[in-house]
Amino acid sequence: MTTTTPSHSLANHRVLDRINLQAVGGAVIRYGLVAVIGWIGLMKFSRVEAEAIRPLVEQSPLMSWAAAALGVRPFSNLVGVAEVTIAVLIALRPVAARASALGSALAVGLFATTLSFLLTTPGVWEASLGGFPAISVLPGQFLLKDVVLLGAAVWSLGESLARRHG
Repeated sequence: MTTTTPSHSLANHRVLDRINLQAVGGAVIRYGLVAVIGWIGLMKFSRVEAEAIRPLVEQSPLMSWAAAALGVRPFSNLVGVAEVTIAVLIALRPVAARASALGSALAVGLFATTLSFLLTTPGVWEASLGGFPAISVLPGQFLLKDVVLLGAAVWSLGESLARRHG
């Protein structure tokens, strides 16, 4: 005796078999990363964004000296140039895996740096809820998203290096 499967279920599996979900997901990860870094990088050229990063940068032992030496607005512009460059390098993956690997490695450094703000910026841990592990909306949750962006950058780096060698 044979069993039959509903035709709609078979049709759904056939469609999914034709779509390489890993390839689609990889493209969304890479070009989503490009969009986020590039967009935020372009925003760094605005007065509003420069002022928004001021409290993060001024409390950071890694960056406070540079912001003090350059001034907040020029420092923000410099970060913007770096972020847009990183985004372009990552986007070059189809034609230049090495450039994409470099951009991805720089993005890993970028997000490792921004995640360090979780430890240095006042107001990250929500005092009204007892502090750690309760996290504030701003700046806490705003910074926490960088864990996922760091993961996307590490994935992009690994994929670009594997393709470069493969």
